[in-house]
Amino acid sequence: MGYAHDYAAAILRRGRVPMDPADFVPNWSDGPRKAKFYPGVDSLPLPACDYPPHAALDRGLAQDVDEGAEFDLALLSGMLRDSYGLTGRRLGVQANTDLGALPHYPLANWSRGSASGGGLYPVSLYWVSGPSAPVPPGVHYYSTRHHAMQRLLTGDVSGEVREALGDGAPGPDTDQYLILGIKYWQNAFKYNNFSFHAVTMDLGACVQTWRMWAGARGLSVQPALWFDEERLGRLLGVDTAEEGVFAVVPLKWAASVPPVRSAPPAGPVSVRHRDHERSRTVLTFDALRRMQAVTAAGATDRPGPAALDPAVAHPADPARPEVALPSCPPLGTDVRTALRARRSSFGRFDAQRPLEAAQLAACLAASVAGSRIGGDAGGQRLAKLYAFVGHVEGIAPGAYEYDPDAHALRLVKAGGPGEFLQKNYFLANYNLEQAGAVLVPTVRSEAVIDAVGDRGYRVVNATVGAIAQTAYTTASALGIGCGVALGFDNISYIEELSLAGTGEAPLLIMLIGNERPAPADFRYELA
Repeated sequence: MGYAHDYAAAILRRGRVPMDPADFVPNWSDGPRKAKFYPGVDSLPLPACDYPPHAALDRGLAQDVDEGAEFDLALLSGMLRDSYGLTGRRLGVQANTDLGALPHYPLANWSRGSASGGGLYPVSLYWVSGPSAPVPPGVHYYSTRHHAMQRLLTGDVSGEVREALGDGAPGPDTDQYLILGIKYWQNAFKYNNFSFHAVTMDLGACVQTWRMWAGARGLSVQPALWFDEERLGRLLGVDTAEEGVFAVVPLKWAASVPPVRSAPPAGPVSVRHRDHERSRTVLTFDALRRMQAVTAAGATDRPGPAALDPAVAHPADPARPEVALPSCPPLGTDVRTALRARRSSFGRFDAQRPLEAAQLAACLAASVAGSRIGGDAGGQRLAKLYAFVGHVEGIAPGAYEYDPDAHALRLVKAGGPGEFLQKNYFLANYNLEQAGAVLVPTVRSEAVIDAVGDRGYRVVNATVGAIAQTAYTTASALGIGCGVALGFDNISYIEELSLAGTGEAPLLIMLIGNERPAPADFRYELA
């Protein structure tokens, strides 16, 4: 049994047995930037991209792909801007602990389409462009603050990426690739050894944003999670112990000539520019380092399409009482609008206005649709959803499992869940009793790791991150509030939902409901 099993067990127990270092306090004044900084590199400003109103969230979730649809520079620009680019400044009166700092410009809260644990955004986005792009071939870093590509290397290295992907990689035959790395210190300075758990969810949130954004326009995003990680790390000029390489997304590209299948360079090639770290002291954490090492080992051993079959989500229990859900309202909001309106509710829920049953139904159905991240992670449904219903019109309070095949809830435990939810939440930024419902995705983490090895931990958390991003975006489209949290006692949830013996691990909670009217809020839109 690999180390990923031990780490997964420690994550579930951390509400009762704190993870080392238990007495850790972040040094906020010496924290890192929320992006990498490459001084002295050339920048390519990215063009504007219109987003048609008919590119609705419904289509994005359905992954209604048009085989003829292709990316170009404007579409790439739009997808990056609407996922990880800065789209506005937010300053609302809410219950999170950072509220007092937000009015100060250096600590301002900049909104983005994708969610991120702690608002830290550690995913590094690189574009490897081959000859078919309208820019000189090379390696580029997406600068979120400038919405620009920063050139790190000039020359065609698309063959190097293709070789690193190996045979059987998902996606089109192309010479254009997005590579997603995760700079651990950008998150670990706050979350220490817990960081690996958080950042792997950030990966899924970012990829799912791309899948919804692109899918609504008929484009396909198929991430590869298995490849030669060390080889790509060398190409990007990063130490994979400090910045893991987590995914590669091949892009079908619109070009006047077919994509060039360039051979890899004859000798070693690497980005020479280096990220300039702001922190004077950079700490390392043993469990985080070990998880990077064990999940990077065997990274080239891509599993077969059926490898994850033994780890699929259990079906709903037909013996439990059924509560029918109404039909889902159409999610006709275009994906860009939904992403730019997305925010965390942070204590603004108001139980005086119950959630509509159709809104709950839509969030549940959409979250299931968003639980498949595609690519070489397979098409199996690995996640299952539960719902603690507190204030929903026409549905009695209680704990339920969601049956997606019947589009119904099945009662696990009757009675108002508010006291249980609040007692088992560690932080002060949410009053869970005021939420209309609290959704809980579970994955059979150990079964996934058994099926595909320790790298499966990345699949587990990417799946959960994708679900969280889908719930956020769906709630935004419905005009209701949403918040996602990790600070709860996982073991208590296993006991309350009768999950002992199922292998299902509750890994985050998603709160949905109506917010208090007329909030004190400030927004300044950048895009």
